[in-house]
Amino acid sequence: MLLPNIQHTVTERFLRYVQIDTQSDPTATRYPSTEKQKDLARLLVAELHAMGITDAEMDEWGVVYATLEATSNKPDVPVICLCSHIDTAPDSSGTGVKPLIHPNYQGQDIVLPDDTTQVIRLQDHPHLNMHLGHDIITASGTTLLGADNKAGVAAIMDAAHFLVNNPQIPHGKIRILFTPDEEIGRGADKVAMQKLGAAFGYTVDGQTPGSIEYENFNADAVDIFIQGISAHTGTAKGKMENAIKIAAAFIDRLPKNHLTPESTEMYGGFIHPKRVDAYLEHASVGFLLRDFTLDGLHRQANLLKTTLEQVLLDYPNATYTFTQSEQYRNMQSVVDQFPQVVAYAEEAIKRTGLAPVRNPIRGGTDGARLSFMGMPCPNLYVGEYASHSKQEWISRQVMEQAVQTLIHLCMVWEENS
Repeated sequence: MLLPNIQHTVTERFLRYVQIDTQSDPTATRYPSTEKQKDLARLLVAELHAMGITDAEMDEWGVVYATLEATSNKPDVPVICLCSHIDTAPDSSGTGVKPLIHPNYQGQDIVLPDDTTQVIRLQDHPHLNMHLGHDIITASGTTLLGADNKAGVAAIMDAAHFLVNNPQIPHGKIRILFTPDEEIGRGADKVAMQKLGAAFGYTVDGQTPGSIEYENFNADAVDIFIQGISAHTGTAKGKMENAIKIAAAFIDRLPKNHLTPESTEMYGGFIHPKRVDAYLEHASVGFLLRDFTLDGLHRQANLLKTTLEQVLLDYPNATYTFTQSEQYRNMQSVVDQFPQVVAYAEEAIKRTGLAPVRNPIRGGTDGARLSFMGMPCPNLYVGEYASHSKQEWISRQVMEQAVQTLIHLCMVWEENS
């Protein structure tokens, strides 16, 4: 079935949403981590109500739920969920975002006016080659843009708007889910799966046009505490075992040209020291472990232990504790049990006029958590690039393609039921 002409609202929505500061806070213990995330959640509920989606609601945690009722007469169409997150990353300010549209991009440098040292160059952003002639949206140079993931939010809202206003398009029941705190790994913490009531889902938080992602890192955190021996510097001979030096020697012996974020891509895992807090008597070091296989994750943990133990041979009285905690797991083991979830998405991408692209996710996603909570949930593209930075950018045309893919996706599920 051909789609009627779509009067897209995705760009208008996106420009409005990014101006609302929703930065999450990894140091906070409350949920959501920042109350300001609820400002966008409340706006989304109001806009959904204005569309005629009467059950749209924000719960006490800032999670938004809404329902597009089925238009199909088929009784067995599975309920699918479309999901994006409302928070932006802590890595760069999200306060006072000024979105700018650079029409008909032809490969030129894009100088961001509020900080002219921020220049988006084709040589630094080679994916821009795929977007010649597009309208490129950026921030003004002092903040991130927020395409990660307000572009996904805007795409879902535009798709919902179209489907509400075109009831002749057959689809099953669709649940909309917007989550806070995804950027700090807590996005699915308060999602009520029974309330959500969806069999399959898709996050809309990807980069390359046409991409579907259903492999992500297995992720653990490791916290190492080193107990040294303190002594007065004037009488320290044969006594002092300096925890600062132990920590420094330990980190220095770790791989430098492999098993690091800066030396790996695609399926390459890594060990990443993210925090050091060191004093003479004690030191703590925090690590991120990432690998696409659990065996790889176990090897990384063993490498950390054996390296530290080798360093401690020179410090016989120092001791350590090693605490490893699970963060998230590779959703592929879940999604592979339901091949139609990927197949239907790829068909929707083809109907949009794009070639499906399968890429691994070198990070985590709400979809991974939701998959292990009982809803297989791969990730679809929306076109966001240079996320978490002041040079973040996105194409208007790709956002519109993402909307069309979502609409086709709802139709494909109905057709195959």
